[in-house]
Formats: sequence, structure tokens, C-alpha cells
Amino acid sequence: MSRTNRLFLLLDALRGHRRPVTAAVLAERLGVSERTIYRDIQTLSELGAPVEGEAGVGFMMRAGLFLPPLMFSKDELEALVLGARWVGRQGDDALADAASNALAKIATATPKDLRDCIAETSLWVPVGPGVPEATAFVRPAREAIRDQHKLHIGYRDAAGQATERTVWPFALAFFEGARVLAAWCELRGANRHFRIDRIASAQAHGEPYPEHRRELIKRWRAEMCMPDDS
Repeated sequence: MSRTNRLFLLLDALRGHRRPVTAAVLAERLGVSERTIYRDIQTLSELGAPVEGEAGVGFMMRAGLFLPPLMFSKDELEALVLGARWVGRQGDDALADAASNALAKIATATPKDLRDCIAETSLWVPVGPGVPEATAFVRPAREAIRDQHKLHIGYRDAAGQATERTVWPFALAFFEGARVLAAWCELRGANRHFRIDRIASAQAHGEPYPEHRRELIKRWRAEMCMPDDS
């Protein structure tokens, strides 16, 4: 592996961590020594990469303007195309358009024009019986999560009982055959899960809920006995 390729791989490894990652972990991932990692970190810093950290603590990429030319392996490109096509089948037209636009930007932001490669990628996401038809409220649920705003919904449970609820949406799961919103429910005073296809109405309050989404997710994951992936 050339040193240039190794530097790009090191940048990718650093981008993949939100918290400091040690030289030992980076060395194992790239198949080199820790001393090589330290030298490469120094080189990246001299080239302008916003790398922060120190030996024995770890390193991470700080948000900044430095961005090398985008390059993707064949597997990475296929993963991007498949992911964008999957998003296009999830009942959210705005998100589908965004995925398509992102692919177009990626295709023309690389040293080599990838539009033909993307168009010819033969990985598809077919529409099958498992895709729910009632997905009209995927977008308002997603936007409420992103904005951390309360959402007022009309909901009908599995028994057909209708209720009006104000919820604090913090997660949306795309299961095969169902879209499920996780939210703190003011009516029940607890976390609840709502199938999108059982929502009859949804109105954004425009009012932020009083806790940060991160804390809501943390408590929910603990309740669900889910490992912390932060």
C-alpha cells in the first residue's frame, strides 16, 4: 500500500469515529505499527487536516474545511447506490429526492465522473407486499425528530381504540412491513411505540420538547436493554 493511499484510509478511519480513537486501534485497522500512525497523523496535520488529540489519549477529526478528493471503492459505491434506492422506497418523497440528489453530487464530486457507474449498478430494492401503503406520516414524524419538536397525533391502536396524543418523537424505525415511531407520550407519561400506518393525523406543534433527543434515546435504549453504540 502506498503512503498516499494509507493517508486516505487513515482519514476515513478518523471520520468514522465521533470520539477519540487510539493509535493502537487505528494501527490494527490499517495493518501498520503505532509509530507509523503517529507519523501519518503528523503529516495530515501539516497538510491542514483538522486532527486533534495526543498520544495515549486518542485522535479525532474536528469539523473543518479540509476535504480531500472523494474516492470510493466499488463496494462503497454499490453500498451508496443500494442505500439511496432503499430510501426511495420508504414512503417519504422528500427523503427519496434528497437521496437521489446526494448520489448526483457524489457522482460529480469525485476525480472520475461516476454517473455511468451509478446508473449501471445492478442492485435494486423491489416493491413487495411487505412495503406498507400508509406512509403519509413518515415525513412529519421524521421532521419532528430532526427539529426536536412535539407532535400531536391522532392514533388508533391494534384494538381500534382512537386517542389524541402529544408526543416527543426521537426515533423512527423502518421495519419490513411497518414504520414505527418511538416517542415519549405525554398522555401515558412513558415511552411508547406508534405504527405510522395507524396514525390518522399529525400536526407539528412548532414547540421544542423540553429534553434533548440524545437523552431521550439514551433512556429508551436502557429500557429496551439495547447496547450503547455511541
